[in-house]
Amino acid sequence: MNHMPPMLRFTLYSRSYCHLCQDMLDALLALQSPARPFAVDVIDVDADPALVARFDELVPVLFAAPDGPELCHYVLDETAVLAALEGAARGS
Repeated sequence: MNHMPPMLRFTLYSRSYCHLCQDMLDALLALQSPARPFAVDVIDVDADPALVARFDELVPVLFAAPDGPELCHYVLDETAVLAALEGAARGS
């Protein structure tokens, strides 16, 4: 029986005219492989006044779970992302 761990779904809070946001998304996607699959939900903070109030100039901000701690902002923290992927692979 082939037991696959659940795929991790990252949430990236972003905005459309932000080059740092695109840089973080590109760097995150570069870490993806068949052995490390994941999904990314990109949320435009400017579409929701509550998100603007929460994140505004902090974007891009990356979370491994919507209710979890922030993994990083401005620049991708590859170590934090890989640790989150390892945790998801172990089921923790």
